Amino acid sequence: MNGADTAWVLVCAGLVLFMTPGLALFYGGMVPVRNVLTMMMQNIIPLGVITLTWILVGYTLAFSNKGNSVLGEFDAFALITVDTPQFHTVTAGVTIPALAFVAYQMMFAIITPALLTGATAGRLKFAGWTVFLVAFSILVYPQVARWLWHPKGWLAQLGAQDWAGGLVVHASAGAAAVAVLLVVGRRRGWPQLKTSPNNLPLMLVGAGILWFGWFGFNAGDGLQANDIAAQALINTHVAGGAAMLTWLLVERLTSGHSTLVGAVSGAVAGLATITPCAGFVNTGSALLIGLIAGCVCCFAVRLKHLLRYDDALDVIAVHFVGGLIGSFMLGFFADSAVNPVSADGLFAGGGGLLLWHQTVAIVCVVVFSFVLSWIVAALINRTIGLREPGPEQDSLDQVQQGQSGYSLSGVTAHPTTSGRGAGAPQGDAAGPGEPRHVISAIVNTERIDGLRDALLMAGARSIELMETTVYTGRVRTEVFRSDVRKLDFEERMRVYAAVDDEHEEAVAAVLRRFGAEPESVHRLEISP
Repeated sequence: MNGADTAWVLVCAGLVLFMTPGLALFYGGMVPVRNVLTMMMQNIIPLGVITLTWILVGYTLAFSNKGNSVLGEFDAFALITVDTPQFHTVTAGVTIPALAFVAYQMMFAIITPALLTGATAGRLKFAGWTVFLVAFSILVYPQVARWLWHPKGWLAQLGAQDWAGGLVVHASAGAAAVAVLLVVGRRRGWPQLKTSPNNLPLMLVGAGILWFGWFGFNAGDGLQANDIAAQALINTHVAGGAAMLTWLLVERLTSGHSTLVGAVSGAVAGLATITPCAGFVNTGSALLIGLIAGCVCCFAVRLKHLLRYDDALDVIAVHFVGGLIGSFMLGFFADSAVNPVSADGLFAGGGGLLLWHQTVAIVCVVVFSFVLSWIVAALINRTIGLREPGPEQDSLDQVQQGQSGYSLSGVTAHPTTSGRGAGAPQGDAAGPGEPRHVISAIVNTERIDGLRDALLMAGARSIELMETTVYTGRVRTEVFRSDVRKLDFEERMRVYAAVDDEHEEAVAAVLRRFGAEPESVHRLEISP
């Protein structure tokens, strides 16, 4: 057993695990504020669900020493033959503990289906999504992993290559995303629906964690701490940086702006695209692959308007297209001088054979993942339901978790009743000093800090806040991943304050002081 290689694989397993909460932050920052917790929960739950399915059946289906070129057997069910002292052979004379290999591969299985949640943001029922995770992690992922990553796998035997998951992870998740989108459909109001990210700094933190974790994702796949791991690491970083720059350039030329969302989107696209190539190409090739990825994936964002599919966070453009073009470009750039186990691509004098093998693998993985994912999603949708019912999409956090991702000055951003002071006495039974009216007004969200304390000091008996969108007539331009949007609505906060007769004017004055426009202030009688 090689101690250095074992330590390296264990560290890389931790890095890949760290990518899952990173993905939760990345996606969570880009969805509307009403769906933040739901999105994060959909990304975190695979840590529990797929850990169990992988230990029980996923690993043995993918990497069982028995079985055939398509499907493994159950000789390693629940790791029965693995948790005793066993070793995984990396190459001649080099071994690591089998459990280290199990752990490392498990992290890939966990993050793969989590990727597709960005496409279906705002639409998935939690129970249906959990069942889909179980089915995908048993029926789809292990088979694709076996085909390409097991020495017996039929695509590996054919000659197809996938260093760290361009096909196994990104293409299979992307094809599954397309299938699930066909089942759950578009969001209400799409394509006129224009939602904006709720927290770009949160998105940036998530993207940074993903980039950091990608070093373990790509550099650890050779299972050795050697020169190929170093090459894979530098290729990963170079491709991510190059793709960031070309995405920003395309964004500037097409929309007139270079945005933070564009920068991190380009980086993630480059990281996804280099994934199948990282340990098989030289640094110059990684640079070219990254430059191409940023440009192609940026333009691919527009496919959803052309083909009319509602991919909320552009998973198809970034991960699916990235994984596909990276796997295809490997047929051009692969170089046995970098990694002796690799075939030579077209530009290294190997002819078109590897390119053909990559094409066959792309078609087979995409079709297999799409068909099985569609069948599973359709069955779930017809039974327990996969799509959240229409009205409940307005605030999935409240529906599924009973809470909000953010609170303002300690007051929740969602009312407990429809425009009425919570717990306020009603009708003529209210005695002197008891609330008889509700003052309602719309205020600017940028001035919300301190509003609660000011209203309470002015005599408000109860306060409720509710998000609202107001037509302003002022058209503003917003760029989201090269998609130029013309918006004439702005986000505001509707305030409801229950007051008695004595303090009514003081409360109204506070609301005006916090930017309430006169025409938005209303006095509502508390009815019996």
